[in-house]
Amino acid sequence: MNNKIVLASQSPRRKQLLEWAEIDFEIIVRSTDETFPEHMVIEEVPVHIARNKAMAVLNDINEFASEPVTIIAADTIVVLENKIIGKPTDRENAINILMDLSGHMHRVITGVVIKKGNRETCFSDTTAVWFHELSQKEIAFYVDKYNPYDKAGAYAIQEWIGVVGIKRIEGDFYNVMGLPVSKVVQALKEINPE
Repeated sequence: MNNKIVLASQSPRRKQLLEWAEIDFEIIVRSTDETFPEHMVIEEVPVHIARNKAMAVLNDINEFASEPVTIIAADTIVVLENKIIGKPTDRENAINILMDLSGHMHRVITGVVIKKGNRETCFSDTTAVWFHELSQKEIAFYVDKYNPYDKAGAYAIQEWIGVVGIKRIEGDFYNVMGLPVSKVVQALKEINPE
């Protein structure tokens, strides 16, 4: 069965989630432009970026692959009051982002693009996340201990801040980690039927 799967992401969380799903894959990452058109609808932004990631890898792979390869690419954004919150640039920025999220609801949107040959499946998944009120001391502790500089919204739900700081979520927990893995598995079944 020629169903080689490539994850076009260097995220350790996405790697872990696909491993938990018992999916056999390898990782290939190419540098990608993560900008997007200024007036793009927010929900379309992570799919747009994920498609760019998939295409960058697909263009490389097609040169030497004898059979179509299935590529999974994803991008996760955090949205607070219709504003996209990116990855923090430094300690002060991380603390400020978490102070903004404290006591409020924000949305985590992951866009997924799965490509195989000329076929493409794309979707996004949204999870609403409510934080308790967090003190500046708690936030500084988290930032200094966990260094969340590679994470949209400056936090990871599976770390200390998620355990003590999140009041509730509506939606897929794993989506907040970076991949709505059950939807990905269903999409893989459709694009790679037995």
